Amino acid sequence: MSPLLALLLFFVFLAMGMPIYVVLGFLATLLYVVDGKLLVGIPQLMADHLNSATLISIPFFVMAATFMQRGGIAQALVDFAFAFVGRVQGGLAVVCVLATTVFAAISGSSVATALAMGTLLVPAMVEKRYRRDFALGVVGASGTLGILIPPSLAMIVYAIVAEESVPKLFLAGVVPGLLQAALFVGWIVFYCRREGYPREAGLTAQEMVRVTVRALPALAVPVIVLGGIYGGLVTVAEAAALSAFVAILVSVLAYGGCSWRDVPGIAAESLKQAAVLIVIIASALVLGHWLTASGYTRSVVEWVRALGLEGWQFLLVVNLILFVLGMFLEVISVMLITLPLLLPIVDQLGIDKVHFAIIVTVNMEIALLTPPVGMNLYVLASISRAPFGEIVRGITPFVWLMLGLLLVVTYVPVLSLWLPRLVFG
Repeated sequence: MSPLLALLLFFVFLAMGMPIYVVLGFLATLLYVVDGKLLVGIPQLMADHLNSATLISIPFFVMAATFMQRGGIAQALVDFAFAFVGRVQGGLAVVCVLATTVFAAISGSSVATALAMGTLLVPAMVEKRYRRDFALGVVGASGTLGILIPPSLAMIVYAIVAEESVPKLFLAGVVPGLLQAALFVGWIVFYCRREGYPREAGLTAQEMVRVTVRALPALAVPVIVLGGIYGGLVTVAEAAALSAFVAILVSVLAYGGCSWRDVPGIAAESLKQAAVLIVIIASALVLGHWLTASGYTRSVVEWVRALGLEGWQFLLVVNLILFVLGMFLEVISVMLITLPLLLPIVDQLGIDKVHFAIIVTVNMEIALLTPPVGMNLYVLASISRAPFGEIVRGITPFVWLMLGLLLVVTYVPVLSLWLPRLVFG
């Protein structure tokens, strides 16, 4: 079957409302049938791909994110950030960015980050007479840091497909993530001064100490998890399990956001979310195997080589393709569909796959904010019940900032590669 026909069927099935994992699985099965291959090979391929230590980390990181969202940790981080920057003009919006950056270093999920912070901070900012569209934009855009600041579920998926080192990818996201947070803070301070938003009253020294002490259990989670990975004490899968365990303890014992009785239900909910993600990954990897075995991946590489594209031209085209696909498909789906085709070309052109991972991840951050399928937009809608147009209006300045960040990350690879090379050589 022609890959163009397969692509057409893919979008037809999606338009019919079929879930993405059904579309990928059905399409892979159809392609194997048309090519006359034995269907028994499909479950064998899935089993081979699922036998991955990296893949084991996904359910645990999803569980950690769910407990972080439910367990009162977000409130502790907001209070901690407010203690230090609350007196800045527009301080509550700056608090959102800083608290989200720390929360992202725990959760690995953009949607969980946006939901947890949005539930707390959108009503608080509206009560302080911030414009609602601005408040929604700050929360939605800051939430995207969940997949750029390590740990990141999107980077784990990339690592599985590209067979790349997860610790290297995590380190590569640190500098771009902090740069993104700094861009957001700069814009927020400028906007709030222009609009004349008031400064918040500061905390006393005693209150700052109390808030800091209360935030220590939450701040300890990323230190334990990432310190364990880069200290060589635990693997990524073990770190994921450790993060889930610590998240449960912190949520129940330190903040009381949930009780021991709630733990089985929350854990079951998170495992259901992770199961759907794993089925999507397994189905997409089977589809990618068909593309490679059928020779189409090699044909695409030869076609790109014949065009004579330079590396910078190829990256520009990739950014455009990912931006368009991100408007219509969910983040993980975009990655799993495109990476089997793009990675061989990346190798051919001599582009570092760690650098390319950050380019893809920043594109996926933008995808979370672009209609009609941007997931963070729907999170904001569920939190605020604001009209969709108002949410998009608030998000738009931050999308422009992120497009600028994307260009910088794309053509200044040292931002992504400096830290991994410093640590790993």
